[in-house]
Amino acid sequence: MNQHRIAVYPGSFDPITLGHLDIITRGLEIFERLIVAVANNDEKTPLFNIDERLELVRQTVGSNPRLEVDTFNGLLIDYIRRRKAHIILRGLRAVTDFEYEYQIAQTNHQLDKNTETLFLMTSLPYAFLSSSVVKEVASHGGNVDSFVPPPVQEALRKKFAARSDSRDNDIVRI
Repeated sequence: MNQHRIAVYPGSFDPITLGHLDIITRGLEIFERLIVAVANNDEKTPLFNIDERLELVRQTVGSNPRLEVDTFNGLLIDYIRRRKAHIILRGLRAVTDFEYEYQIAQTNHQLDKNTETLFLMTSLPYAFLSSSVVKEVASHGGNVDSFVPPPVQEALRKKFAARSDSRDNDIVRI
């Protein structure tokens, strides 16, 4: 397989949203193979741990021989080299995403001249959507069914119900 037809779609996916799924689906139309690379960053405190995020991504994307779900630590460019890929796939929601993504793309290209970043504009229904927005809405009991796939809906309900239960136990009753 031509290694230029393999793309890596990196992200924290905390949690995966319908916007992410849109980029994955469209990426599979362009590339022979797509690796969804879930970042394991020890400096961040995600809502879902790495195993939970991997499982939610796998449940969401199903089985497709052209699609792989994996995880990585450290620099993305090192992961790209290990996987013998040369294309990073990134989604852009709005102009505000571009400046940051452009800086990262240029840095990655400086670190490895053989690596290119391809930007896909997120489809219009998901242009406002981010994992942060989803977590904020879910944390307040809001309905996120139109933002995330069913496995994530359930995982968010469980996660925030458990947090609510633990807070209730901390209340001192008089």
